[in-house]
Amino acid sequence: MGILTVEQIVSVDGYAAEPDGGIDFMDAADVGNANDDDQLAFLRDVDAILLGANTYRMFAEYWPTADPEVEVVAEPINRLPKFVFSNTLTEAPWGDGSIEILSGDARDAVTDLKKRCDRIVVWGSLALTDALFELDLVDELRLRVVPVLIGKGRSFTPAALSQRRLELVRVVSHPSGHIGITYRATSPK
Repeated sequence: MGILTVEQIVSVDGYAAEPDGGIDFMDAADVGNANDDDQLAFLRDVDAILLGANTYRMFAEYWPTADPEVEVVAEPINRLPKFVFSNTLTEAPWGDGSIEILSGDARDAVTDLKKRCDRIVVWGSLALTDALFELDLVDELRLRVVPVLIGKGRSFTPAALSQRRLELVRVVSHPSGHIGITYRATSPK
């Protein structure tokens, strides 16, 4: 069974989105792509990307035409197989092609994907990741902490999530003040 990693960019106070759903805080530190080497190393072991419908729309507008000289992660993002979980989308164009839409029951669809792929990353996709946490389908959590406080916003986990014990796997700090933290998920308490 494959490993499903949820990776979120969060503020120091743990928010993945501002109260209005915006993500401007991600640029607040204004230090460029401070952790690209760490991200590229992580992506070497990833063999699929899973997105929710909203994050898919944002990614599909930007990444297919992103310049790899500027955005070094553009090449793996465009090369890796991508899936979008949605019960409303009927097509999912990506550049000159398209990506596979998974629909129906989230547990069944994601469990099937974990059987097909060895290592899957989910970026953003807060509604989808809420469901994945609630269904206990998350094997690993990667937090990319931006050195900024925003005071309030949308947590990266569902409000009703029961206590979960996490095992620390790795911490990496960057001169920019960004911190990367990787945890292995354990079963719900």
